[in-house]
Amino acid sequence: MSRQWDRREVLGLMAGAVAGACTPHDPDATPGPTPSAGTAAENELPGHSGWRLRRQGADRAIEGFADRVSVLPGHSFRLAVSTTAPHFHAEAFRLGWYGGAEARRVWRSGTLPGRRHEMPAAGGPTRTVTAAWPMTVRVPTTDWPEGTYLIRLTASTGEQRFVPLTVRSARTAGRVVLVNAVATWQAYNTWGGHSLYQGPGGKADYGTRSLAVSCDRPYDRDGAHLLLVYEQPAIAVAERTGLPLAYVTSMDLDADPHLLAGARAVVSLGHDEYWTPAMRARVTGARDTGTNVAFLGANACFRRIRLEPTGYGERRLVVCYKTDWRHDPRYGVDDAAVTTDWREPPHPEPENSLTGTLYEASGASAAYVVTRPGHWLLHGTGAVQGTRFPNLVGTEYDRVVDGPFTPRGIDVLAHSPLVCRGVSSFHNSAYYTTLSGSGVFNTGTMRWVESLKGDGAHGIPPHTADFTQQVTRALLHAFAAGPAADGPSGLVRR
Repeated sequence: MSRQWDRREVLGLMAGAVAGACTPHDPDATPGPTPSAGTAAENELPGHSGWRLRRQGADRAIEGFADRVSVLPGHSFRLAVSTTAPHFHAEAFRLGWYGGAEARRVWRSGTLPGRRHEMPAAGGPTRTVTAAWPMTVRVPTTDWPEGTYLIRLTASTGEQRFVPLTVRSARTAGRVVLVNAVATWQAYNTWGGHSLYQGPGGKADYGTRSLAVSCDRPYDRDGAHLLLVYEQPAIAVAERTGLPLAYVTSMDLDADPHLLAGARAVVSLGHDEYWTPAMRARVTGARDTGTNVAFLGANACFRRIRLEPTGYGERRLVVCYKTDWRHDPRYGVDDAAVTTDWREPPHPEPENSLTGTLYEASGASAAYVVTRPGHWLLHGTGAVQGTRFPNLVGTEYDRVVDGPFTPRGIDVLAHSPLVCRGVSSFHNSAYYTTLSGSGVFNTGTMRWVESLKGDGAHGIPPHTADFTQQVTRALLHAFAAGPAADGPSGLVRR
């Protein structure tokens, strides 16, 4: 049976602050109070509004990667850095709210010698790019709170790039878990000319794509493109609530069968496409014991992958043969582990049994149309039947389909007609509940998280952020309070 909520309790959660975190570890940072636990006090510390890159400069002017995708608080990691400059330095920024600055600097290195390393060629039958560079510097995480971090590399000539890192939570009981989709970041990473989508010839060069991609290389573009577009805006909203949060990565979910024990909610952020069987089993198992689940994007849990070791450690190679699944070494040996789309042979398990919605296509841009304004998630947004939010649906979208894998009693909150690649279809946002009392929400659009910033990207009117931020906050508060099958009592659901 789901928990019965008192309206005053819900409002108290929305207004209350959760104590504490850790002291800053940056000699140049403005001193702040020493918090004890949680994100509310952490976000009262001074932020650093200048955390974004000022100048990327020429390609390969500076770049690097970490030998870990996540570490426990207090544990160190190493950076491998290549630069054309004689010197560089590194800084670590924790992403959050911080009064609107959205990041806090927790560490800065001294001046370090620069050295340029060669870009390796793709190797082996999987055409995998691996940068076997020597490690440049070991970074301590003393006093770094759990969270999502960006390490900013700055060359002495001014060029900059990011390296992402998660300081992960060892336990998630009683907290809302934010998942950094590292496996998906790596799948799209074209550094070295290869990703799981293309070879050196670009998007048209599908035939020479990698079949396995390594975390032992820098990311392309600014070093953290998918994190900044599809995750950082949601992290800022979540941290601003003051709710107790936990942070993990795709790899951590795969590694630890007990990591989600007692978690109040698991939140998949804006683009979380690549899942191992263990990841899916653990999120499904948590859902079935009362943990709420939210998908803030679209196309989640679409590709089945395998994680394998590299020279730097476990779970640093993302394997996905996709349409070449017959060449996967697991084919005919363990078909449930063959790496292809979850819904495809040789062991089809469509994703909508977990996500509620089914991914359909990429390349759409359409208005988001509200059809269930009485649902508790939309309470107080001012939305009515037929309210439209231009361009909020895209570029990838999901919809609810009839079939045995769709959860029974699923509630459609938005039904958005669209045309994608010349084909008429529709998008859905949906909510369903389970016998355990948990609630599962899926926005069904990759632009939900992008819209939270209210910067007008993709032609989404800035005021759309008022709607998506309010719904996201209501979701997080409700999910943080316990199994949300019935929503907060006192909020009309009709």
